[in-house]
Amino acid sequence: MQKKDIGLAVLVLVVGAVVAMINPRFLSPINLANTANLIGLFGLFSLAEAFVIVTAGIELSVGSVIALLGVIFVDLIVTQNVPWPLAAMIVLMLGAVFGLLHGWLITKLGLQPFIVTLCGLLIYRGIARFYTKDGTAGFSFGDEFPVLEWLVSGRTGGVPHSIIAFSIIAVIAWFVLHRTVFGRHLYAVGKNAEAARYTGINTQRVIVLAYVICAVLTGLAAIFFAMYTRSIHPASHGNFYELYAIAAAVLGGFSLRGGEGSIFGVVLGVVLLQMLQNLVNLLGIPSSLNFAVMGSVILIGVIADTQIAKHRKARQKANELSRIAWPKLKTESETEGA
Repeated sequence: MQKKDIGLAVLVLVVGAVVAMINPRFLSPINLANTANLIGLFGLFSLAEAFVIVTAGIELSVGSVIALLGVIFVDLIVTQNVPWPLAAMIVLMLGAVFGLLHGWLITKLGLQPFIVTLCGLLIYRGIARFYTKDGTAGFSFGDEFPVLEWLVSGRTGGVPHSIIAFSIIAVIAWFVLHRTVFGRHLYAVGKNAEAARYTGINTQRVIVLAYVICAVLTGLAAIFFAMYTRSIHPASHGNFYELYAIAAAVLGGFSLRGGEGSIFGVVLGVVLLQMLQNLVNLLGIPSSLNFAVMGSVILIGVIADTQIAKHRKARQKANELSRIAWPKLKTESETEGA
């Protein structure tokens, strides 16, 4: 666990304790289960974003992809009567195609990730609205998929399956990012792509795979959200989710310059964001101020993190200078003594 993770874990505990003291309903089983469910849902695409950010990239089309793949999934199983396992596979494959396209445009055509994914944000949202004729895609009365609903929206022992899925994927993501050669390549590309290329790393392939992983996980999140909301309006479904994902990753220690961060930090970032969301609801703060409260807290957290990093760097530099200067002073004093 990194020092940043420990600091964030302490912050999560402090915020949780404060919220519980202000409003004891925070610790009620219903509230904890609902919060855990939201942590699972939002955590899936936050983990996805982390894979791109670590390569010094950005993915701004997360929300629009969730809207488009969500309406496609609902249409396939409700209107087209496609078996849900096949529909889920189609959605995940479409996600992989989107990621492959983004990676190809960035690595082969040399386009900026910001531009590519911003265009994706607009294009996917537009296609989703066209696909549904700007209507709402959802389940009608009598549309039941008991196995799918149990898998995605069900609970075991009171624990939502979304948080279980998030935990499993977080463990896999941690292993891939921190314990495999591919994970080290992701960090190396994010830190210095040119240097990574000279060491023999196929940087283009690494970047493309990062976008594919991100898009596939986003597709999985789209299925979970479709079953959670059961009604998708393509003009608003998933709005600002990309900013939420970026906030969770940055709050969790991922640098937008790339090459830094840990999966554990992202998990803590998602938990903290949901706790803040819960805090706003429990304290009766107007919901219109949700983003303002979250944005302010994130800004304060990032400023604090930057200042602490500067202080740590200055102290490290001072220690190095003292280590260099001490033998020199010692030699001079010995010479004068002789």
